Amino acid sequence: METWVVVSVIIASVAIVFQAAMLAMMFVQMRKTVERVDKLTTDLHSRVGPILTRVQILLDDTQPKITEMVADAAHVVYLARGQAQKLDRVVSEATDRLRGQLVTADRILTGALETVEEAGTQFKRGVWKPMQKASAIISGIKIGLDFLRSRRGNRRSAEEADIEDGEELFI
Repeated sequence: METWVVVSVIIASVAIVFQAAMLAMMFVQMRKTVERVDKLTTDLHSRVGPILTRVQILLDDTQPKITEMVADAAHVVYLARGQAQKLDRVVSEATDRLRGQLVTADRILTGALETVEEAGTQFKRGVWKPMQKASAIISGIKIGLDFLRSRRGNRRSAEEADIEDGEELFI
């Protein structure tokens, strides 16, 4: 059993030495990595520094121009708003005038139609009714004449009478 203890101690010692060597190598490797990162950081800083300086200069140069553009845009919006209000007033006035003209035209047309209707009524009373009465009198005379002819014995055929009646009515 003692041999096992000695073997275990030897194995443990070798493992500890091996671990110490590994830690030493990791320390060396880590130091190299830190040096590389420092070098990269320094290099990056040396490259980015001028870029950031240029960007700052560019921003300083463009800031007044941007401010001026914003002011100009605000002025354009102000002018556009004023023009839109003027256009609204003009359109409102034109609409009101058109509405008034349409009302006037409606009154004129209504008056004209009423006058035409009245003239039609006057024509009907003054001309058409007397013509109907005259037509009725003529029809009555015709019927009376036909009645007298038929009594005299002067008979015509029914067709001739119909044709003649049609011609007389036509005239």
